[in-house]
Amino acid sequence: MKLLFDFGFFEIYFFGAMVALGGLAGILLTVWQARRKGLPPDKALDLTVWTLLGGIVGARLGYILFYSPMYYVQNPLDIVMIQNGGLSIHGGILGGSLVAIYYIKRNKLPLWQFADILAPSLILGQAIGRIGCDVFGIPMEGVYPWGVWVGGTLVHPVQIYEVLLDYSLFAYLWLKRDRAKYQGQIFVHYLIGYALIRGAVEFLRTNPVIIDPFSVSHLLSLITIAAGFFLSLALKTRYPLPPVMQKKSGMVTTIVITAIGMILSVLLFFSVQGG
Repeated sequence: MKLLFDFGFFEIYFFGAMVALGGLAGILLTVWQARRKGLPPDKALDLTVWTLLGGIVGARLGYILFYSPMYYVQNPLDIVMIQNGGLSIHGGILGGSLVAIYYIKRNKLPLWQFADILAPSLILGQAIGRIGCDVFGIPMEGVYPWGVWVGGTLVHPVQIYEVLLDYSLFAYLWLKRDRAKYQGQIFVHYLIGYALIRGAVEFLRTNPVIIDPFSVSHLLSLITIAAGFFLSLALKTRYPLPPVMQKKSGMVTTIVITAIGMILSVLLFFSVQGG
């Protein structure tokens, strides 16, 4: 991982800084949306913090279970060595979702309303956090200007591919948030959308293969898509929403702000990770 600052007794790494920044952005956005929807902002703040913590724990446990279970059976002390890397985004989504459901149920909050305001915040946080990831992709077959040299090999900067796709999904969810046809639709579209993104980017990553060229992550993405599909079938009949007028207000602003976020993220990524 790229070291940003070393204070002797305390070190700040690029990955940790981006995850923290993404988490902060997600928290602020969720609280703002809760106020806008007439939901308790203090509960939204607590929910987002607990979801973030559950996501981090789930991401670590997911990596251990999905990718390297035998290694950690033989080296159990390494389970807590999160600074050495090893996080699974699918595990993070599962862990964060379980913690969020528990918190919402315990506090008797509207589950799918909160899920819908969380969804754009989650993908925005993922987009920002992924900037700091230092897991690059497979070698490029040609010499392309956006490639990154790692150990003398020009590789795909798959992190920035995913960042750009995450921002695109964020823009879609943001524009869709007031046009949902049933409660939970924004969250369902987040699940399916991100699973498709990860499945596409995975072809350029190096992860354990099940059947070439499909990896463990492809299987997890397929399971996520299936879960989203069945969840959609259940929610659209149980929690339908009245039709709303299709308004274009805010579309240009959303696209412009998202584009600015993409540009700044690309510049930041290559300034730190590009050499």
